[in-house]
Amino acid sequence: MRKTFAFTGAKKIVFGNGSLLELPGHIRDLGGKNPLIVMDQNLAKTGLQEKITGLLASEGFKFVVFNKVEPEPRIELADDGAALAQKKKCDIVIGVGGGSAMDVAKAIAVIAANKGKAVDFLGLNKVPKPGLPKIMIPTTAGTGSEVTFTAVFVRKNLQKKEGMNSPHLYPELALLDPELTLSLPPAPTAQTGLDALCHAIESYTSINANPMSEMFSLEAIALIAENLRTCVHDGRNIAARERMLLGSLYAGIGLANAGVTAVHSLSYPLGGKYGVGHGLANTIMLPPVMAFNLPGALEKFADIAEAMGECIDGLPDREAAYLAVDAVESLIEDCGIEASIQDFGVKQEDFAALADVAMTVARPLENNPRKMTKEDMIAIYAQAF
Repeated sequence: MRKTFAFTGAKKIVFGNGSLLELPGHIRDLGGKNPLIVMDQNLAKTGLQEKITGLLASEGFKFVVFNKVEPEPRIELADDGAALAQKKKCDIVIGVGGGSAMDVAKAIAVIAANKGKAVDFLGLNKVPKPGLPKIMIPTTAGTGSEVTFTAVFVRKNLQKKEGMNSPHLYPELALLDPELTLSLPPAPTAQTGLDALCHAIESYTSINANPMSEMFSLEAIALIAENLRTCVHDGRNIAARERMLLGSLYAGIGLANAGVTAVHSLSYPLGGKYGVGHGLANTIMLPPVMAFNLPGALEKFADIAEAMGECIDGLPDREAAYLAVDAVESLIEDCGIEASIQDFGVKQEDFAALADVAMTVARPLENNPRKMTKEDMIAIYAQAF
């Protein structure tokens, strides 16, 4: 065990059915009077925007809505939202939706209070000072962005994804209402849920994991493995949705403290160049990366297998560990996802260029339990083809 470790996170977490109704009080607690509500384009059409704005209007709040967020968001959206927040003198930012909306919201909050553009803050600890107070409200059980210090964007001109990483991006409040996930269709339920599983597995096997992060990550794996199938095929099951959202939350906490591994390094170029959604890209890359990483963390992969319901009693370490890969592949299949990178226009001659970009996504590679070379990456892309 490590002699010392640090553990950080969102300043406050509120979880429970119907907790969205408490939003006005939380805004007041944070000193907000004129919130900027950040949502994605599709979610804004579902009636949730009217529900939130009606709730705030009934409590006498002024508010501004920025509902231009798109999947795999362009970095320019953060600057557009920050400019609107400054123009309208917004004093708090509320991110509602999946990871894209929450990442944009977190970035808007820090850009609005710091001089500069979003590109100035990409990387680690490039944000000079705290931003506007932030409330994050997830509507998917997926990214865990409501409790992380990261915001990820696509840079179209470079055909790559890059992240803004700073403690100043941690939300003041994560408000999780499982009822908001009930209407999520099966396909995005599956993709975001498997994204959460990826975060949990990567953070558990990261070389920077610590006893507290491991506790959250392993419990997340168990919750997701037990409940994701039900959420995909019986989406109105509120008990399963509650446990799935809790699993996603725990995975986000594990991610924030231990980091992710090579799955993210390999999936980022797929999103940046080919537009593969983040959750789906991670889902495709997870099994082959797990198989590659097995020799570097046999005991941990055996733990994962057991957490996912596999019987490992009496098995040699390697056999027990490989059951984790089997369990993940079975869960992906049961959730109805049958995809390869070939489906998105990737060609075999592209593998080397993808690997070149993946090698630049350095922090996850540093966390990986087994050293990975460019040649290893090319072989892994071939398995995902």
